[in-house]
Amino acid sequence: MDLDFTAEQVEFRDEVRTWLAEHAPTEPRPHRDAAAMREYDLAWQRTQWDGGWAGIAWPERYGGRGLTLVQQLIWYEEYARAGLPSVDACFVGLNHAGPTLITTATEDQKNFHLPRVLRGEDVWCQGFSEPGAGSDLAALSTRAELDGDEFVVTGQKVWTSFAMIADYQELLVRTDRDGAKKHHGITWLICDMRSPGIEVRPIETIEGGAEFCEVFYDEVRVPVSNVVGERDKGWRVAMSTLSFERGTAYTASQVRLSDTVEKLVDLARERTGPDGRRPAIADDELSRRLATARAEVAALRAMTYAGICRNLRSDTPGPEGSMLKLYYAEIAKRVARLAMDILGADGLRATSRWDRPFGWSGNYLYSFSTSIGGGTSEIQRNIIGDRVLGLPR
Repeated sequence: MDLDFTAEQVEFRDEVRTWLAEHAPTEPRPHRDAAAMREYDLAWQRTQWDGGWAGIAWPERYGGRGLTLVQQLIWYEEYARAGLPSVDACFVGLNHAGPTLITTATEDQKNFHLPRVLRGEDVWCQGFSEPGAGSDLAALSTRAELDGDEFVVTGQKVWTSFAMIADYQELLVRTDRDGAKKHHGITWLICDMRSPGIEVRPIETIEGGAEFCEVFYDEVRVPVSNVVGERDKGWRVAMSTLSFERGTAYTASQVRLSDTVEKLVDLARERTGPDGRRPAIADDELSRRLATARAEVAALRAMTYAGICRNLRSDTPGPEGSMLKLYYAEIAKRVARLAMDILGADGLRATSRWDRPFGWSGNYLYSFSTSIGGGTSEIQRNIIGDRVLGLPR
């Protein structure tokens, strides 16, 4: 693995940095008004499309630029350094629904949906988790009964980000309830969120976020033509989706974490430490934790680069993405706690240095979700032990 960038890649980085400096939104992103959030995020996506920066590594025939994953990584790095939100209403469509469609969907499905995602016309959400099927996703019970050329869907999903403003959903349903194995009989559907019978209830989270929702399905009709992959074999498709989510979707978040640590180092130089006399960075314990955080995010960056190198040889990220997801989640929680310890009571005040609704305290509260969303840390350890290390069950 070569960690050095070529002259062409350095030139590409300069081009990205210049364009972002000239075109990035100057107004803060709305956090509570769903309609305003959708309008803001889609407008920014359209700006990227108009500038030729949408779908950098997506195939050209679907509207992308057809560039390399290394160039995509460079975009993520500069995007994070510019302070832009790493997760917005376009996240699902761009980072796991879109890549899943590219690798698995029919040509008609690709030709219709992929350009619309890149042009900022549609918002996607993810209908995977249920009240009784979170970490054990194969236990999902939302059912889809075949009726002619349509499935009739009944059930419930939860923790569905941006469902209240979404146009389409990547929806996992059970189409065969008689199979001996619970992983069999699951189907991946494209669900139109404007279909009759869908009810969305927003969930406000402790840190002030408003993107999560519950979704209820009361005999919702979905055309059979909206199956992605094969009927009853959606588990394999879902694993591809989760591989993208764990392996590449949070690259910008990982890069952003490094920037956050550097901001904390600066804060520690500016602020008085626990003894009330010296800067916080002069405190031995805080200094040790800052040094550890800087080393850990450097290791995370190296792991990300290694993952990109592996992905250059495969259309779908492998199970090694779980190592990235696990390591990122644990570091993110430690860094968020470190920020609160450096800031003390001032950490409870809102600040423009973070894109969560309530500044550093919002980031601290949100950090706990990093070891839950996308598969808990316990599940990631199981995947690593089973599929990466080959340990016995």
